[in-house]
Amino acid sequence: MRKMSTVLSRFPKRRMPLPPAYAAIYEEHYLINRNGQSATTKLSQGMEGWLHRQVARDLDKQKRPVSTLELGAGTLNQLAYEPECGPYDVVEPFTKLYEGSKHLERIRDVFTDISEVRGRTYDRITSVAVFEHITDLPLVVARSATMLKPGGSLRAAIPNEGTILWWLGTCLTGMAFRKRYGLSYARLMEFEHVNTADDIGEVLECFFGSVKCRVRGLSKALAFYRFYEATLPRIEEAQRFIAAQPASRF
Repeated sequence: MRKMSTVLSRFPKRRMPLPPAYAAIYEEHYLINRNGQSATTKLSQGMEGWLHRQVARDLDKQKRPVSTLELGAGTLNQLAYEPECGPYDVVEPFTKLYEGSKHLERIRDVFTDISEVRGRTYDRITSVAVFEHITDLPLVVARSATMLKPGGSLRAAIPNEGTILWWLGTCLTGMAFRKRYGLSYARLMEFEHVNTADDIGEVLECFFGSVKCRVRGLSKALAFYRFYEATLPRIEEAQRFIAAQPASRF
């Protein structure tokens, strides 16, 4: 309990406003990055295939319909890795990312925030390169814990933020960013990535009895990416945490 309270006391994180020069190019850069419109972003997306495959791995031998809620679905690119095997809902506030996507026909419902999802439970809740961005991560994880069906899992694939290998891996992207905009990529990442990979693992352990980790690399300290599968939700802990939150956070 002491460790849980220590972990949760670090949240919600505070995201500092972007300087005007960054705010002016933010949406353009985000769309280029998500749509793979440059050589470096195409390379990055190729490497990120590992993240998508890990999230979809539980469906390889699935013989029954399963329901899915994807958090931060972006361009809906996760669906390229997933067979059609049940209802698929997504949470994504940035509508420009998925407008016109060929995968939209597979989506049952789109929500802008997880708090909008009411009266539904899921076999799996997934996310790819999302949890590092969320200032209220414990609230999102707690809500997810209460929305899983018996035997369900939360499947989160993330960059290994906060480690030396991940920092080295962003250097190429950083050089391309500076060439295009004349700005520091590190400053943008400070704004974007508010949670380290260790932060995310610790939050998952607060609300799930079993948290398994796989890495793309040698270890948690020497890897580009991590994948977490969280099961056995601690529903009472999650409900207590949600109930204790100020009304202003909903």
